Amino acid sequence: MTTKAPCLRQVERNWDEWNCPKGCRRERHPISVDKHENASHFRRNRRPRTRQTSCSSMSNHTKERVTMAKVTLENFYSNLIAQHEEREMRQQKLEKVMDEEGLADEEKRMRRSQHARKETEFLRLKRTRLGLDDFESLKVIGRGAFGEVRLVQKKDTGHVYAMKILRKADMLEKEQVGHIRAERDILVEADSLWVVKMFYSFQDKMNLYLLMEFLPGGDMMTLLMKKDTLTEEETQFYIAETVLAIDSIHQLGFIHRDIKPDNLLLDSRGHVKLSDFGLCTGLKKAHRTEFYRNLNHSLSSDLTLQNMNSKRKAETWKRNRRQLETYKKVMNWRETLTFPPEVPISEKAKDLILRFCCEWEHRIGASGVEEIKRNPFFEGVDYDHIRERPAAIPIEIKSIDDTSNFDEFPESDILQPTASAVVTNHPEADYKNKDWVFINYTYKRFEGLTARGAIPSYMKTGKR
Repeated sequence: MTTKAPCLRQVERNWDEWNCPKGCRRERHPISVDKHENASHFRRNRRPRTRQTSCSSMSNHTKERVTMAKVTLENFYSNLIAQHEEREMRQQKLEKVMDEEGLADEEKRMRRSQHARKETEFLRLKRTRLGLDDFESLKVIGRGAFGEVRLVQKKDTGHVYAMKILRKADMLEKEQVGHIRAERDILVEADSLWVVKMFYSFQDKMNLYLLMEFLPGGDMMTLLMKKDTLTEEETQFYIAETVLAIDSIHQLGFIHRDIKPDNLLLDSRGHVKLSDFGLCTGLKKAHRTEFYRNLNHSLSSDLTLQNMNSKRKAETWKRNRRQLETYKKVMNWRETLTFPPEVPISEKAKDLILRFCCEWEHRIGASGVEEIKRNPFFEGVDYDHIRERPAAIPIEIKSIDDTSNFDEFPESDILQPTASAVVTNHPEADYKNKDWVFINYTYKRFEGLTARGAIPSYMKTGKR
């Protein structure tokens, strides 16, 4: 039996009645006493007005509690609606695949019954608590300013994942909560071949954990260091896939803001996937740093959209920087960009580089991604089937946990209990007061939890 999900707009309207842009309580329009037929009754029995409490007179503790309550309510109803929509989409996907396969009624009935059991198992497994004890750490494969990435294996299934570990104390101190919230949200929403897939996310007292698919091909930076310079045909392939990958997240309403070779990962077949959304931002209030401060949260939507457009243009310029690096690793093009005659670069490639480098008003892609895709440099690229063709440079993989395409990193103590000292010494407050900003961080993907048994083929190979 399908239950009707509550309307989020109604919830927002109810909330807005108590939360005006200035932080003060809105008053409903009072009945005009002078014009009402029982005016004398109102004058005799009218209660004295109580003084409204101004938001500016609230203590920081009260403001924080108000924000915490708002985040809790918004997350509750958003999750309720999202779960309902995701289940409906999976059911529609099943029906579509069965119609395309032309199955008989009896086979369809069996498929629906199997799918229903998977949904029931998913609901049951979602209530189980994931933790570090469920995974075995194999090797450190990456390290950044706020944490590291480890290759881990899930003990009950044997599946291999890339576990990104972020220190909560650093997230608070550097005001990165909005960014890591955006990173988690885009990995949940982006069920795309162009974005690294996240299967689980959870947290403990010290850290946040993201469990993503392990891409054994390494990253584009490692490939560039091995090859030094790519051919024009190889560059065409990787830039074309990067264009499609960036466009896929723009369509979701997110801006990556950190496009560079290190964040272009290669899967086992050598195709590009975007990763590391730590600086990502979106249109949601919860993706902005100000949302977690004791500040006025209201921002003009048109200004937000203008910022989104300007950031998209910035990413187009960054995409050009990647193309320059694949040719001759030119970084500061205004002072250093030249086209020496001994380097075999076609006129089409030179024109595209210059059109990427010019001012944003005249830059290619300012009117949309189709302008880039139509450029003569990409002549012959089959965008609709580019992931089905062999990669420009094949990737050699010996096993599911092969890390030969990654740099070597020494072990760290990020997972050790002694790291709790970092939390205790945090200047803001202890985590009993601050941990609410990480509420609703936990996530479990349907494909991940139901992988203990055999996942039906229609859930594996369906078009995403």
